[in-house]
Amino acid sequence: MNRKYIFLFLVMALMTLIAGYAAYQWGMQQGMDMSSLSSESMAGNAKTTEDPSSWGIAEGEEATRRHMDSELKAGDIDPVTGQKILFYQDPMVPGNKFETPGKSPYMDMMLVPVYKGSSDAESAMDESGVTINSRLQQNIGMRTALVTRQDITTQVTAVGAIAWNEREEVNVQARALGYVEKLYVKTTLDRVNKGQPLLAIYVPDWVAVQEEFLALKNMQGEGLDELIAASIARMRQVGMSEAQIRQIKSTGKLQKQLTITAPIDGVVTEIVAREGMTISTGSTLMRINGLDPVWANAEVTESQVALLSPGDPIIASSPAFPGKQFKGQIQTLLPEVDPTTRTLKARVVLDNPQGELAPGMFVNMQLAGKQITDALMVPTEALIRTGKRTLIMVTLENGSFRPVEVMTGRVTDDKTQIKQGLQEGERVVVSGQFLVDSEASLRGVEARLMDGQETKTDNDSMSGMTMEVHQTEAKIEAINGQILTLTHPNIPSLEWPGMTMDFELSPSLNPEQLKVGEQIEIAFRLEAGAAPLILEFQPRSADPEMAMDSHRTQAQIEAIDGQILTLTHPNIPSLEWPGMTMDFQLSSSLNPDGLTVGEQIAIEFRLEKGSAPKIIDLQPLSAETEMEGAK
Repeated sequence: MNRKYIFLFLVMALMTLIAGYAAYQWGMQQGMDMSSLSSESMAGNAKTTEDPSSWGIAEGEEATRRHMDSELKAGDIDPVTGQKILFYQDPMVPGNKFETPGKSPYMDMMLVPVYKGSSDAESAMDESGVTINSRLQQNIGMRTALVTRQDITTQVTAVGAIAWNEREEVNVQARALGYVEKLYVKTTLDRVNKGQPLLAIYVPDWVAVQEEFLALKNMQGEGLDELIAASIARMRQVGMSEAQIRQIKSTGKLQKQLTITAPIDGVVTEIVAREGMTISTGSTLMRINGLDPVWANAEVTESQVALLSPGDPIIASSPAFPGKQFKGQIQTLLPEVDPTTRTLKARVVLDNPQGELAPGMFVNMQLAGKQITDALMVPTEALIRTGKRTLIMVTLENGSFRPVEVMTGRVTDDKTQIKQGLQEGERVVVSGQFLVDSEASLRGVEARLMDGQETKTDNDSMSGMTMEVHQTEAKIEAINGQILTLTHPNIPSLEWPGMTMDFELSPSLNPEQLKVGEQIEIAFRLEAGAAPLILEFQPRSADPEMAMDSHRTQAQIEAIDGQILTLTHPNIPSLEWPGMTMDFQLSSSLNPDGLTVGEQIAIEFRLEKGSAPKIIDLQPLSAETEMEGAK
């Protein structure tokens, strides 16, 4: 009986085990089928729903590795996304485009693909630009202005010294042999008026011919007219003037002394005759120079000569007569260049009716140059000077922005002429353009080139240009818009002697902060065919580091272009700035030679009106410092 129950128990246990195993196998098969269907479904959905624009850097690198395995390149269709691959780029240095996938030549990371229709692709197309959030535009106070046309008159500022007008010089000479009996003007630089007695002389020959004339005049008889006429001719022959002859005729008296008067108003510049001196015919007795008008020799740089022509009007002022202006015009441009200062002299004729201007006085002159009609003008503060080219941020129709390379011309007041690159009616960014420029650099947006101009390499754009920055102290002699006339000492880096010459302020610098006579320190570079360009200035008596509030942050160096650093920084709470990549300008006292791309640095900077923020101090971050910051 017990055996029967045991046998039944074993049979039932075996059947239960078999049923359980069958159920297990069925469940596993169902699970595998569901997994396969799910995978196929997800793969199918990826081809149609996955959006590369939502990818981060990690997803982009993974896609690049997949493209390398599948031998995909730019122009092919990605089977996963179903979109066309436009190019590959380094997300940290997006300015360059690559046709094939691979590792970045700049960073220790893979390139990432850019697909047609993505935001990065749209930003990289010529017809598109960079979009800035409207709230951010409002926070930074972004302003724009229209590109307009107007007539401008170029002005040249020069300094010069008053000189004698050589065309107003008169020599007072003796007409006959005689003796100086009396001098009425005995010292040089005495002012004389026309008709004023200068000296009295005794001429024996004149006495004899006068006696002959008076004797014939008092005689009675026929045929005397011919004799009288001959006597008058002899008086003219010995050098008597018509006025003197008329005086003898009217008075009938012998003139033993001949008084010589001043022929013009002016200043006696030389006295040769002295009382008791014997004088010969034709000898110089005195020299007189007129003072109305006078000459002023203006020192003009070679680059400004083309703007001037004889006959151009000028206005001059002198420190000796504050608030008074003297009008005149350019008489001629002297064909001689000073080998030391590299300047030419423009001879200017100045009206001086009161005789106030005296030779040797310094005058500041505003020379009206060429008239430029229908010139294309933009606000000067809209310009972004990189050191290699000049850019302007243009507002596009879709509300985005794009950098445009331009060629500038003359600067007048607060506007700059645009010779090439823009069209009338376009709208440019005047304030906040450096944020747009940084965003454009981050997205790899290329600047629209000037019409008819090919893309240039860095070496090509720098050919023939001296980009070295030089420093010196100087005294301001005159200010004319963005042109400063400075007197500086020797500059050893250029082998220049001390001289007075013109410098042009960078458009980002404001001349209203300066005044004539002030001592300043400048950093400048030479410009081909133009005055040296001042990149930075500071009054010697002021501490520029204390002039404005400074801000601190940490940043990574993305690019180095001379004194311009492209940095990626986190949020800056003191300015309410979000994290971004943008350009900063190194102070002239800081040297970029020790910096490297990819390096982490701590910076202190201040905001500069119309230019990139200026770094006034920086320190490399050590590995320990970076780890502490990360914590």
